[in-house]
Amino acid sequence: MDIIRAGATPSAKGPSDWFTGTVRIDPLFNPFAAERVQGASVTFEPGARTAWHTHPLGQTLIVSAGVGRVQRWGGPVEEIRPGDVVWFAPGEKHWHGASATTAMAHIAIQEVEDGRVVDWMEPVTDAQYGG
Repeated sequence: MDIIRAGATPSAKGPSDWFTGTVRIDPLFNPFAAERVQGASVTFEPGARTAWHTHPLGQTLIVSAGVGRVQRWGGPVEEIRPGDVVWFAPGEKHWHGASATTAMAHIAIQEVEDGRVVDWMEPVTDAQYGG
C-alpha cells in the first residue's frame, strides 16, 4: 500500500497560456509518470477557467467544492456543484472553471497517451464563458 501525503508535490499556479484568472494546481498522484493515470486537485477563483482543450484518452472531473461551469464545444454552458462527476470523451473539445461569483475546486483525472495528457487550444472568450 502507498499513502501519498497531501502537499508532497508543491502547488503550482496555472499558467496564463492555459488558464484565465487565478488557478492553483495541486498534483495528487503520478504527476510526471509516463503511460499512467494522473490526478490533480485544481482550484479556480471566481471567473477563472481553462482554455479550450482536449484529452487524448478523456478526462473525469469530480467537483469537490464551490460552483463551476463546463462546456463542450457546440453545447451549452452547464453548472457543476460538489459531488458532480463530469466525463469528457477522448478528443472532446471543452473547458471548465469557476462561476463568476464563487470559487470551484475539482479533482481532474486523465490517462497519459504517448507522453501527453492534454492538448491546449485557444482561450475561452468572455462571451463564451458567459454562455
